[in-house]
Amino acid sequence: MKKVYSKIESINGSVITVKAQGIRYGDLAEVDTTFGVSLAEVNRLENDIVYLQVFAGGRGISTGDTVRFLGRPMEVCYSNNLLGRVFTGSGEPKDKGPLLKDNMIPIGGPSVNPAQRIVPTHMIRTGIPMIDLFNTLVKSQKLPIFSVSGEPYNELLARIAMQAEVDVIVLGAMGVKYDDYLYFKDTLEDGGAFSRTVMFVHTASDPTVECLMIPDMSLAVAEKFALEGKDVLVLLTDMTNFADAMKEISIIQEQVPSNRGYPGDLYSQLASRYEKAVDFEGAGSITVLGVTTMPGDDVTHPVPDNTGYITEGQYYLKNKRIEPFGSLSRLKQTVNGKTRQDHRALMDGMIKLYSSFKDTLEKKAMGFAMTPWDEKLLKYGEMFESQMMDLSVNIPLEKALDLGWEILAACFTTDETGLRTELTSKFWPKKD
Repeated sequence: MKKVYSKIESINGSVITVKAQGIRYGDLAEVDTTFGVSLAEVNRLENDIVYLQVFAGGRGISTGDTVRFLGRPMEVCYSNNLLGRVFTGSGEPKDKGPLLKDNMIPIGGPSVNPAQRIVPTHMIRTGIPMIDLFNTLVKSQKLPIFSVSGEPYNELLARIAMQAEVDVIVLGAMGVKYDDYLYFKDTLEDGGAFSRTVMFVHTASDPTVECLMIPDMSLAVAEKFALEGKDVLVLLTDMTNFADAMKEISIIQEQVPSNRGYPGDLYSQLASRYEKAVDFEGAGSITVLGVTTMPGDDVTHPVPDNTGYITEGQYYLKNKRIEPFGSLSRLKQTVNGKTRQDHRALMDGMIKLYSSFKDTLEKKAMGFAMTPWDEKLLKYGEMFESQMMDLSVNIPLEKALDLGWEILAACFTTDETGLRTELTSKFWPKKD
């Protein structure tokens, strides 16, 4: 039975309070205002005082409006009909398609019991050399993309969505510009990946509370697809906007702030989403890749700082490239020994030489005379950056490995690379 209350105790921005009993944290309610009915979610309980975050904001709400508790948490529809659709943070269609109300599932449930998980052992191919060759993405991995405003992180996510060898893509966008939403939609449609994609989108002009729903909706749907045997890649952008939405709501509720005004449970809130990544035994998998923008390129900012303790490495997107230094996929060792014999050795050898190239650049900038070895390193570094690090490069892993050998052969002799003789004799390019 739905509980109805006709008196609102207080209105503070988009947060209202009602005196009620028997209400649970996370329950939904309908607020009947002069502008129509709006959904609200219980996000704080204090004795018999219930705090609700109104999705549409506090505009038009009066203390005499009716609040009707629905007795259930936020739910989202799950079916194959979701593929190729776009929804808002409240589950409403954003693409003007039909509203789906069948097979509703709750969002924000617990992460999977570790006993049901298996050790990640399969790579996800993306066609991007800096990922496939140097920091392999692994099924069921949880990884952030650390970046700053102005970097093409949404373009990178769109490319990964189009090219990743997975069954389903779930894209959760939080606080994005409307142009970014259209870019994702148009790019996936033109690339032929939209038919296997579900999008949950919160734009910067949408209600703040809907931003908080996006990751939970995305992950709830992903979990159902994974339990049906599908390999699902969840792409989230931007987790800093998600954290900022939490901060905004906690300030309205006058909660005691923690570091830089963020709520004290920031770590737990982020972890509860990232820990949804899983490889089910006898079923599919969920891989989570989330953009985390760093204000002022500050990695000690609370959001990237807490994220780094939760995830299994990170990708650093800087100067429109995935930087080899700082980027790390901690699970790559579980898969890159099974790809090709030369994968690990070539990966380590090329990065070592690129590090030497960086040292040579510093020497050159300080006016030191360049030795023949320095000239080789400078040539190598330029080829590595243009043919490997450029995000426009799109080649399979095997071709990336062959290209790596070609770059080495164009700059060095076999004994200068530091690679084992058994590998150079087998993979070193043969001159015509």
